[in-house]
Amino acid sequence: MTQSHRMKKKILIVEDHPLFRAMLVQLINKELGMRVCGEADNINDALAVIEQEAPDAVIVDLTLAGSSGLELIKDLKARHLRLPVLVLSMHAERLYAERVLRAGAKGFVSKEESPEAVLAAIRAVTNGEIYLSKRVSQSILERQGIGGKPAAATGVDVLSDREIEVYQLIGEGLTSREISARLRLEPTTVDSYRARIKEKLGIRNAAELYQQAARWAAERGL
Repeated sequence: MTQSHRMKKKILIVEDHPLFRAMLVQLINKELGMRVCGEADNINDALAVIEQEAPDAVIVDLTLAGSSGLELIKDLKARHLRLPVLVLSMHAERLYAERVLRAGAKGFVSKEESPEAVLAAIRAVTNGEIYLSKRVSQSILERQGIGGKPAAATGVDVLSDREIEVYQLIGEGLTSREISARLRLEPTTVDSYRARIKEKLGIRNAAELYQQAARWAAERGL
């Protein structure tokens, strides 16, 4: 192994779509100062690679095989592993960016961004910085208030990370079976999430759940 190879930042990719993962590997390995040291499509394999390779940063999607990228982020935080994590996802940034930061990630970038923007995000988190788009950073600052007290949780803010994923997909018109396939969850688990969402939001029935979720999604351009 050459000295220049050893000095490159080691990046672990946790992504369950093989084609996108291969494209990301190619993009990173062409970048000076970075190399992909491992790949995984689920939490257990990711943790194994982290233990073996000691990467300098992790890139993770929110939807993984049988789990959520948020679970991996929270797991790393619980293990006191100071490992920079960048979320790279198709999920709406304005909906999930603040949640991933609270979970312990260092940034969020959309898969719809240009390769240059993705690389800029990776460079930022590997250098110890936080990366968000300017529009989302401004939105978070406005909502929290500079030097002010965070607002109390209202509306969908009371939902857990997984519940809000399910709520978003309901709003996009997906059935429980389709949500089950998308999130790789058992249909009974999706039904449990739907029930908890209705309870937390004071929704009486399935029709009202769909109407509220669809209106909420439309208002946010999801």
